[in-house]
Amino acid sequence: MIEYRTNVDGITPDQLEGPFFVGWPNPPSPATHLRVLDGSAHVVVAVDESNQQVVGFINAITDGVFMAFIPLLEVVPEYQGRGIGSELVRRLLELLDGFYTVDAMTDPELQPFYRHLGLEAAHGVALRDYERQSGE
Repeated sequence: MIEYRTNVDGITPDQLEGPFFVGWPNPPSPATHLRVLDGSAHVVVAVDESNQQVVGFINAITDGVFMAFIPLLEVVPEYQGRGIGSELVRRLLELLDGFYTVDAMTDPELQPFYRHLGLEAAHGVALRDYERQSGE
């Protein structure tokens, strides 16, 4: 059974072993990953109750008034295809209800997933320093 939590209270880096950030050349460590989640304005984590491992998460940063940004959504590969990602998005959007805009930057091939949850494709730009991708 999957339990959804809206905080990381009691979550340890060991519970974030993943594998998360598949394909990232320089992914954050579980300790840095926990710092990212803890520092987010909103977070939803999916925990497998059988082993207490985090199997998915989503986070948001926001100005608290006008807009929010969803930087990360991840589900461990062996748990994908079970609706966990969709449920994480739905729960986070409930927490963000009332904002003028909620943006998520994603690769084009992932846009259909977000569209079925009510988000629309938009244009954006980004500046990325992959040497800092680990957060260290």
